[in-house]
Amino acid sequence: MPSLTGSVALVTGASSGIGAASAVALAAEGARVVLVARREDRLRDVASAITAAGGSALIAPADVADPGQVSAAVRRAAEELGRLDIVVNNAGLMRMGPALQASLDDWNALLAVNIQGVLNVTHAALPHLVDAATDSPRGVADLVTVSSTAGWVARPGTAVYSMTKFGANAFSEGLRQEVLGKRVRVGVVGPGTVDTEIGDSLPPDARAALERNTAGMEKLRSEDVADAITYMVTRPRRVAINHMLVRAAEQTW
Repeated sequence: MPSLTGSVALVTGASSGIGAASAVALAAEGARVVLVARREDRLRDVASAITAAGGSALIAPADVADPGQVSAAVRRAAEELGRLDIVVNNAGLMRMGPALQASLDDWNALLAVNIQGVLNVTHAALPHLVDAATDSPRGVADLVTVSSTAGWVARPGTAVYSMTKFGANAFSEGLRQEVLGKRVRVGVVGPGTVDTEIGDSLPPDARAALERNTAGMEKLRSEDVADAITYMVTRPRRVAINHMLVRAAEQTW
């Protein structure tokens, strides 16, 4: 029997990249998966792939920066599926460039998604995770946040992006200590350079700099990070993997 049979997992940013790959991986382990993102058409594609493979997926479109939308999505998941055992805070935004040339709107957008989005989802989901842990066949519930190597090493051009990831790490560690007695594990996965569309929205100069920094590097695939997340949440109750860095093999930072 798959290790997550009977569990319900909610994944944000599930319309593409790491989120979509994680939803597919968790469904393959037997979890009923709730897909959260803004792009409903893309969510339907992911849900179709999951159901075609024999899994179960519920679409709950929402913008993680909007607390009302997040609350409604979490409430729908809990009401329709009866529980919430795993949450993957994956939705994220990347903006890069020198601070002297930065747009304040870009900085605020980073905070809205990478910080406020994590808080919105966690606040809405945490009571359900605590409840699920009391009668889970696994004996535990899991909250995983996708951070970045930028949450451990700050570099020029990434000051605010790194601030959001350092902040997510700190929030997760403080929360971990609060809820470990309630059988809720809190973990962070910090990917390095991943071949996803997250950099597509960068301005040309920032995209060119990113391409120079990663030239010749075989980037991680979304499935590699999904493997790490799946490994984290499928450990026995006695094991808590709280931090995991997953870098491309040639990445130095």
